[in-house]
Amino acid sequence: MTVEAADGAALVLDEDWLRQKLRLALGIESRDGIDDLGGGVWRLGDARCSPIVLARNLTRVLHEPALLERVRVPGGDIRVITPRPSITRGSPFGAGVEWLALEERFTFYGGGISFITSTPPPAPAGADPTAPVNGPFSADFRWATLPSVQATPIQFTDGQAKVFDVLWSFKGEVTTADRIMARAELDSAKPSDLFKIKAKDKRKPLHEARLAAYHALVMTRQREGLYSMPCAAVVLA
Repeated sequence: MTVEAADGAALVLDEDWLRQKLRLALGIESRDGIDDLGGGVWRLGDARCSPIVLARNLTRVLHEPALLERVRVPGGDIRVITPRPSITRGSPFGAGVEWLALEERFTFYGGGISFITSTPPPAPAGADPTAPVNGPFSADFRWATLPSVQATPIQFTDGQAKVFDVLWSFKGEVTTADRIMARAELDSAKPSDLFKIKAKDKRKPLHEARLAAYHALVMTRQREGLYSMPCAAVVLA
């Protein structure tokens, strides 16, 4: 599998890393091993009695349905993870098999992967404002879903949300603090200023979660004053 960097260059994805991170994101028990089914298809294990299959491409699984029969268990639907092909119409599988498009149902952040429980449609009135739409972020960047930091979505201030929104707009490009803060229309000198915890707020879970989220999502080259958001650059081919 490959990923596309912000400059359009194709990068080789570490498939072993991907398999391990997907297992963590789906809550697969560590005692379950990974089975190589051949030809770029792996059984990652079982999540809530559902076998999880990862394949380099959807066509491989569609053309060899016997692969799925090898992992099927009584009473459990199979979930198949593949990158989304350029042309896909509807659900490619019948009953008993759920397809999870890699770039739509999983998001990269802070060196890990998070599972998006459902593909969020455009948010109608009354929809859940915390639902991840832009990677781990809600549509307005006021919330982020980061299970490695907090079990529930993390809420940010208006200023913090503006910083994340601007960083996301650079699509992973490394840029300066001045450029970020000017685009966000904020007076602070650098993005991290918005996440500093005041003395009266120390040891308060919300403020600590906000700071932890910032460190998980934003890469900083402090000496050079450069910042980037790697998760905004990941586009799976």
